[in-house]
Amino acid sequence: MSMIAEYIISALLLLGSAFTLIGAIGLARLPDFFTRLHGPTKATTLGVGAIMLSSVIHFSATGEGVGTSEILITLFLVITAPVSANILAKAAMHIGVRTVENTKGKPWEQ
Repeated sequence: MSMIAEYIISALLLLGSAFTLIGAIGLARLPDFFTRLHGPTKATTLGVGAIMLSSVIHFSATGEGVGTSEILITLFLVITAPVSANILAKAAMHIGVRTVENTKGKPWEQ
């Protein structure tokens, strides 16, 4: 494996782990449901996507072929995470989940 591939893989792993950590911290620290929803769906999707991309590059560079399972996992994650977040947010708005006092924008209360 070339040094350039190793540097790219290392950078993607560090970037992916940083995004995943930020998403996990956001899930634990943010004050209400709607703000907590952004942590796992935005940052963690980018984190897992970067980790899977590093796996694809690794197995391609070592000569084992392109990992179709990693590509399918990444595609499935990118497609399903925003849809599930949207459904969770709509369900929370429907049942009347409260927000923090200083949260701006409440389009469902017109």
